[in-house]
Amino acid sequence: MNNASIARLAGLALTAGIAGSMIATPAAAQKKPAMEKCYGVAKAGQNDCAAGPGTSCAGTSTRDYQGNAWKLVPKGSCENIETPKGKGSLKPIKR
Repeated sequence: MNNASIARLAGLALTAGIAGSMIATPAAAQKKPAMEKCYGVAKAGQNDCAAGPGTSCAGTSTRDYQGNAWKLVPKGSCENIETPKGKGSLKPIKR
């Protein structure tokens, strides 16, 4: 191998190493936004959990904006979410 080939290979190895380190970011270093349960904002069958007696959990709400079914939303946004039946709530609501 000549010097030009060695330099080219070294450059490729360095580039691959940098690209690999960018892809292999540890999961702990990736911040996830804080979330909160928001009642009364999920469409029928699209809740994350808690849809009242007789239901198992996620995807079990039977009507849009059901007051006892929640969806995870970014923290601080729940009570600002407007639906045709009113705003979201941090606690179950009667609807």
